[in-house]
Amino acid sequence: MLTLNRCNLPAVVLGSVAFQLAPQPLWLDGVMELHRAFFQSLHAFDKAESRASCFRDYMSSCFLLDHLDQAGLNHQGNVCRPKADFLRTLRGWMFDADSQEAAVLKGWAESRFGLLPRYHQGPLGDYHSESWLRFQALRARGLYNTNALEAQLDVLYAWCQYELKRRFPGQSHWTLFRGINHWQQHDVMPPEITAENSRDRQQALVLLNNLNSFSSEKDYADAFGDQLIKVDVPLVKLLYFPGLLPGVLPGEQEYLVIGGLYQVTLLRG
Repeated sequence: MLTLNRCNLPAVVLGSVAFQLAPQPLWLDGVMELHRAFFQSLHAFDKAESRASCFRDYMSSCFLLDHLDQAGLNHQGNVCRPKADFLRTLRGWMFDADSQEAAVLKGWAESRFGLLPRYHQGPLGDYHSESWLRFQALRARGLYNTNALEAQLDVLYAWCQYELKRRFPGQSHWTLFRGINHWQQHDVMPPEITAENSRDRQQALVLLNNLNSFSSEKDYADAFGDQLIKVDVPLVKLLYFPGLLPGVLPGEQEYLVIGGLYQVTLLRG
């Protein structure tokens, strides 16, 4: 964990099991203040589809996604700004969680929440290891010459949290599933056996990567690992959920979950 982040809670708090069990409001510094007018304008729309259309229009206008020349694209120069935006980054993650786009997302989660990435194309070592340097190189290439891509992800997180509150008022957790390979390589800490939990020894404490894919479908998640876990995920730790942008990512049923230490239930392994 990092000592600095860009949200209202320190990493040692938001990355803890106590936070998982009793989540608190979580927001990124300055995002709602900077984009307050947009979020206030959404109150007039009752349908999620209408709000999603407004969100896409706002992202296009705020970050000049449809006018790259105004954002600095120079067709005559030697440096070309790629069309990397939040949607392409999401698609990259869902195609391959070890991709360059995934490195950008994990780097974003690190800088915003202070949670270090644990895995990318293999376990990540310390700051001087080859695996860490490869990860940072991928992240830098993914961000190079993009138009405030991490700021776009900031707004995506705020938008996701807004939609969760509008669509599921009063709900604090979702039960999600994840298939995991090489369980022994994960940071697994059995909980202390007490009178309350001695009858159920299928529980464990697991330090997850700083960003992870989950599913609400047990059978779907079961196909992706030799160990299946069930987790009660706080809604404030979601960056994306299926249906957040209707019609934009059809068929994608992944939930992007911010990591930390979680209490999980082992269903198979």
